[in-house]
Amino acid sequence: MMRTTTLLALALTLPLAPLAQGHGDVTPQSVNTRGLEDLGEQWRDSNPYREPHEQHDLAVEVGRSAYNQNCASCHGLEAKSGGIAPDLRELENGDYGDQWFKEKVINGASRNGRVLMPPMANYLSQEALWAIRTWLETVSLETTGEL
Repeated sequence: MMRTTTLLALALTLPLAPLAQGHGDVTPQSVNTRGLEDLGEQWRDSNPYREPHEQHDLAVEVGRSAYNQNCASCHGLEAKSGGIAPDLRELENGDYGDQWFKEKVINGASRNGRVLMPPMANYLSQEALWAIRTWLETVSLETTGEL
């Protein structure tokens, strides 16, 4: 009986195996950034919404929503990665982490010609992406003391 159950489980899951090897097609979703300061076309070097910016709390809320719509499918709910994509809670707070974040969202990431993350700046505004970064700092291991 156990062998039959194992074979049945294998037969049912085998067609799904190609889906487990990648993230699949993830279509970026638009982000409502109404109320956030317009940052213009030129990318900022550091997160403009970081405290004590007067719109910090709004940026956190926009960032949480934008992350859930556009990042969670690969980077995990609440930024807790399942191991496929980087755990963004480990991203250093402050300007050094901003440099890494900016590089990845503008240029994306690829390995051996395979796109691991598309250049998200092609799809989302600077305001939306810095809002995501603002939210990430609220759940970072550095902020929560989980290091």
